[in-house]
Amino acid sequence: MTDTDGAPLDLEVPGDKSITHRALMLAALAHGESRLSGALPAEDPRSTAAVLRALGVAIPDLPADGGEIRIAGRGLRGLTAPSRVLDCGNSGTTARLMLGILAGYRFAAELTGDASLCSRPMRRVTEPLSAMGATFVERGAPDRLPIRIRGGSLRPLVHHSPKASAQVKSAILLAALVGGTEAEVREPLLSRDHTERMLRAMGATVQTARVDGLHAARVLPAERLEPLDLRIPGDFSSAAFVAAMALLGGRPVRVRGVGMNPGRTGLLNVLERMGAGVVVDNRAERSGEPVGDVHAHATPLRATSVGADEIPAMIDEVPILAILAARAEGETRITGADELRVKESDRIAALVSNLRQVGVEAEELPDGLVVRGTDAPLAGRVRTHGDHRIAMAFGVLGALPGNDIVVDDRDCVAVSFPGFWDVLRRAYGSGQ
Repeated sequence: MTDTDGAPLDLEVPGDKSITHRALMLAALAHGESRLSGALPAEDPRSTAAVLRALGVAIPDLPADGGEIRIAGRGLRGLTAPSRVLDCGNSGTTARLMLGILAGYRFAAELTGDASLCSRPMRRVTEPLSAMGATFVERGAPDRLPIRIRGGSLRPLVHHSPKASAQVKSAILLAALVGGTEAEVREPLLSRDHTERMLRAMGATVQTARVDGLHAARVLPAERLEPLDLRIPGDFSSAAFVAAMALLGGRPVRVRGVGMNPGRTGLLNVLERMGAGVVVDNRAERSGEPVGDVHAHATPLRATSVGADEIPAMIDEVPILAILAARAEGETRITGADELRVKESDRIAALVSNLRQVGVEAEELPDGLVVRGTDAPLAGRVRTHGDHRIAMAFGVLGALPGNDIVVDDRDCVAVSFPGFWDVLRRAYGSGQ
């Protein structure tokens, strides 16, 4: 990374979190040894690794430098019954996708998580898995972890998902694979397709099509999955925070090797409408996933509107978009994002209350928010509610010259972006 005052930053961001989760799970289910590099060494993927270890898989520690690890797969039906409750930490992806995998096993297992994860809905996954033949006991509040699951012989399923959800889709497809049956998931909008791409690379038959105006993904039974040889690309969500630093007056930046999956990069279209100085070049394909280098530099921004059709491809980037909107000229309106209410926090409420707290005019909508841009100095204390993306978003805003913003829980960024505060300091040449 270039560290000379005023010089461009040239860096890589940590590996893609969504792909890291799936790579660990699918390597565990493969027939043979998988080789993974670039895995995100953060708390959420470590939760996935810990759960897989409890199910009999020898998962190495995730190296801090993203170096190569090797995983000896147990095969599609080789996991073993756990001797303890499976703790998914703060990771919704771990919980929901593992519920799918465990639906194909005849043994019982119980999944739990931290207070935040135990406040998030799970029936969106357990109801279709129940229709396939798995049984669930909610041992806490309705629709919440902890949940006890017993899987077994599963039935085929065609599931109509009311909302685009990669976690729901992946859970059902993985349940069908492990359970030796077929399943199809139909969505109104296309959710990210990392699972489908990875399964194809491992030899599974995954069909995608438009059916009655819906996006459909279908998996057929498979006897085995071939091992992975995967270099995980940089996480687009993490790159979005780095690009925002540059757009708002930090050093120009080049972020190398970022995942450019079209199901993840919807923010780029929104930034183009806002007049942002962002360019992607050096595009290539890495292990079935598109990658590229993201360049960004300081640019005056103008407000825009974002609707429901754009949200699935940028759901994790709404917090940093709200921060950019706070410094854009005009009023930005974001709708169709009600899924944000059941993330690590109610992100709509958290964004609006914190924006108001630091001096930005913002309005909460049932499914989104309105932000009115300002160039006035901003100050106040931000409550993150333990949400890494809220912490990083307001960290970027607080680093701007003239602002005095205190983030109450800086450590929570370790869930997805270890080293974030160091990158922020380098971007602004400050002690942030």
